[in-house]
Amino acid sequence: MGIFHKGSKAYSIFMLKCPKCHESDMFYTPTFSFKRSFDMKDRCDHCGLNYHPEPGFYYGAMFISYIFTGWFSIGFVAILHWVLDWSIAASFGLLIAVMVFFFVYTFRLARAIWININVKYDASKRIT
Repeated sequence: MGIFHKGSKAYSIFMLKCPKCHESDMFYTPTFSFKRSFDMKDRCDHCGLNYHPEPGFYYGAMFISYIFTGWFSIGFVAILHWVLDWSIAASFGLLIAVMVFFFVYTFRLARAIWININVKYDASKRIT
């Protein structure tokens, strides 16, 4: 079946689906539409899970995003500079361009990881 099937945390995280039922999208728009990029639904359309259980719930997602971005940046620049022999300026220039383009996805991914840490999948909520 693989790691990216309904019922797995990876499916819910990378497809940005509800962590409880894996049916409904967590955000109003697709990731790369850049329209209402940061607007998250209040509740799941299918099972009714509250995506905002308390004020400041996604504060922890900020740390996940920070850690991911930091390690990605170090690895990205290191590969471009030491392996591909690019200059530091070119390496950081491309890093900035990549991070600007993927900023919304990183934001959404961190929120999906955070809510998946706190909510367990319930197979009874799934559409058959």
